[in-house]
Amino acid sequence: MTVLLREAIGDRLRHARTTQRRTLREVSRTARVSLGYLSEVERGRKEASSELLAAICEALDLPLSELLNRVASDMGALEPVTSPAALTKRPEPAKASLEAGTLVPAVVGNDLSDLRLQPVLSHRLSTSISPPRGAVVAA
Repeated sequence: MTVLLREAIGDRLRHARTTQRRTLREVSRTARVSLGYLSEVERGRKEASSELLAAICEALDLPLSELLNRVASDMGALEPVTSPAALTKRPEPAKASLEAGTLVPAVVGNDLSDLRLQPVLSHRLSTSISPPRGAVVAA
């Protein structure tokens, strides 16, 4: 499933506005953006310019860098989990398999959306212990 950048930005802007219990009209006035255009941006139908995003973020008292970090984290969480070997385009060793993953912070934040699954490779090794050469084994 592919999520467009404008949709992810719109979702985060709407979340910030509704968390503050503010109306579209109030934010559009403060940001000096038309109410209809702000609504289209929040619904992911319009691509906002960097100037417009900066104005909306300022109206929401939300740093632009924080918005972009959260959007990147949201989009990263939707990417398929791949093994590190696949990322470097090398074939995986035959005995390695993807058995489980661990949660690691993608970007430091307060939301669970800031966590993503990182694969853990498991290598199975079998060993046997034999007595040293020349040792006497008691029966």
